[in-house]
Amino acid sequence: MQLATFLARRIAFNKQHSFSRFIIRLATAATALSVAAMILTLAFVNGFQYAVSNKIFNFWGHLRVQEYEPDKAMISEETPWKPNDTTLQILHIFPQVKQIQAFATKSAVIEKNKEIEGLLFKGVDSNYDFNNLKSFLKEGRFPDLRDSNYTKEIMISAPIANELQIKLNDTINIYFINQEKGGASVRRLKVCGIFKTGIEEYDKTFAIGDLRLLRQVYDWNQGEIGGYEIFLDDYRQMDTINSMLYQMLPQAWISRTIKQVYPNIFDWLQIQDVNRNVIFIVMAIVAIINLITCLLILILERTRMTGILKALGARDWIIQKIFLYHASMIAIRGIIIGLIFGLGICFLQQQTGFIKMDESAYYVSEAPVHIIWWQIIAVCISTMVVCFLSLLIPTWLVKTIRPVKAIQFR
Repeated sequence: MQLATFLARRIAFNKQHSFSRFIIRLATAATALSVAAMILTLAFVNGFQYAVSNKIFNFWGHLRVQEYEPDKAMISEETPWKPNDTTLQILHIFPQVKQIQAFATKSAVIEKNKEIEGLLFKGVDSNYDFNNLKSFLKEGRFPDLRDSNYTKEIMISAPIANELQIKLNDTINIYFINQEKGGASVRRLKVCGIFKTGIEEYDKTFAIGDLRLLRQVYDWNQGEIGGYEIFLDDYRQMDTINSMLYQMLPQAWISRTIKQVYPNIFDWLQIQDVNRNVIFIVMAIVAIINLITCLLILILERTRMTGILKALGARDWIIQKIFLYHASMIAIRGIIIGLIFGLGICFLQQQTGFIKMDESAYYVSEAPVHIIWWQIIAVCISTMVVCFLSLLIPTWLVKTIRPVKAIQFR
């Protein structure tokens, strides 16, 4: 065993009470707190971004293809168009495409007991995969779209149901505004299900029903739709697939990512990365300052030992390594404790959900946790490397110590 390693272990595991032992414990606790805070920040920020973005993806897919209208808002009614085989062939070119679902939205007014509320009626067809919305369903079931004509069922959101005092299986009147005819068409529909996404922009805006009902009300031709929702196997391919579709689709059609349709939500999610980085910087500074302070105190407390070793012929680098190894042991101990504590809180939150959030403000009722293991490993390794490099600075104090004065030091 090398001399530096041997002496570092003897100093580290010395049971003698001294002021430095308190400082060592404080530095260990600070390092553990910093590592735990970074792990928790990563897990909660990843979980928050994953949970909220998944809600949006499940409701709207990853890409939207519809007719290009330069003066139209992204969240509004679509101009009906009849897709052809060429369009579908283009969409099916990409192996990353998992699902292609037709939809259309139209403005409507829902009425119950003379109380009214405006919304967008989202029409879907029999090929629509309601499994994407399964986590949002609070009561009842999804509309049955197997009827030969059109189903007289509708699914509304919990906030709208509460506001208009609508219960499951109630019959409501829904008025469709027809600007071309200058009037409104009314239909009586049965509430078959109540959903809640937790995203206010959806819950107070949309109801879900049969696309064939919109075709009948607005005299659309058979097969006409408002657009396509495209689901991908990997959401990270959105921008790439969207750019390629943009070039391949006919000029009358356009492809947009859901991030472009709802930029405010995704911009807000990106801000969480800034918060994460700020916490990382603060916690790293706390750990480094505490370890450097601890090492300086260790060097000052062992000044006599340093002088004796120099008098016996030990080189400065050998003595520097003694303190460096000692401080590294403190850092490693703190990292291990922080890792255990941080992951423990994450697993506890996953099992119990004891950290609650305001769903109306944050879109989730419980703080979501998403652990990415390579990030956790990277935090531990990078913390160790940064601390080790920072500890090289105070060890240069060893070079200034003179053996004669150090041996007389009290």
